[in-house]
Amino acid sequence: MSELAAEHSGAPRLEQITSQVVEKEEKTAGFGEASQGSNMYRGESFQENVSGTEALDKGYMKYGCSHYQRRCKIRAPCCNEIFDCRHCHNEAKNNIDVDKNLRHDIHRHQVKWVICSLCSTEQEAQQVCINCGVCMGRYFCETCKLFDDDTSKRQYHCGGCGICRIGGEENFFHCSKCGCCYSIILKNSHPCIEGAMHHDCPICFEYLFESRNDVTVLPCGHTLHKNCLKEMQEHYQYTCPICSKSVCDMSKVWEKFDAEIAATPMPESYRNEKVWILCNDCGTTSEVQFHIVARKCPSCMSYNTRQTRGR
Repeated sequence: MSELAAEHSGAPRLEQITSQVVEKEEKTAGFGEASQGSNMYRGESFQENVSGTEALDKGYMKYGCSHYQRRCKIRAPCCNEIFDCRHCHNEAKNNIDVDKNLRHDIHRHQVKWVICSLCSTEQEAQQVCINCGVCMGRYFCETCKLFDDDTSKRQYHCGGCGICRIGGEENFFHCSKCGCCYSIILKNSHPCIEGAMHHDCPICFEYLFESRNDVTVLPCGHTLHKNCLKEMQEHYQYTCPICSKSVCDMSKVWEKFDAEIAATPMPESYRNEKVWILCNDCGTTSEVQFHIVARKCPSCMSYNTRQTRGR
């Protein structure tokens, strides 16, 4: 709504009105079965590979990096160097301190070789070390070459996305049109947008599809980071940065706008002034009475509008 206020800098207390009402509204308002290609270790699963669970559990949750608790490292096929995980590689090889001609990322599916953190044996990516028999990750995805001992994340591999996700497979569904996984709560209610997450966050510009940060779906169907949306609202921004539709129910805010407009009569010379507006919420173009505070859409009663011509 800030763009409405910015259009006429003399508009009284619009940020305060919007902030107070939205804040008030907000205040009142077992693991799933692992998918094909992944395995969740539960103790007796590897009796054929090792003599007992002691070898499997050795070093459990004692190795890894800031991204994963795991008992192996990877050899990057692109630069032949060893890293704790592909995120560690990307942070080291694709940052501002690296020559721009040498910056690169590693694709998860390209990892072929891993090094056991306990015995340092290099081997093809597999869940159990061929030398010491340790389980290198209680969760292991053969497709993504993902190892992780912290199964509280409830990892699962999504065949539609082609990558592993967290949160429990039973809590999400894959939308073929959007090309990504959404909460099961949105299965019959989300607006489909082709490739909804296959783009950068419009706020921080991180690629959403592979982001490790929480992503939220707006009522319009566009996506961005949950924390980015929170930061937007802290700066009185309540419209989608892509299509400008309202990101939440603004009806109480519009009531405050009604009261503000009623309490702010226009000078005599402007009382019969008409302008054309476009509603960002419903897309209707209308001719309405001009007011310096805001212009109301007669179709959906939203003040999320922009003046297109007139005056």
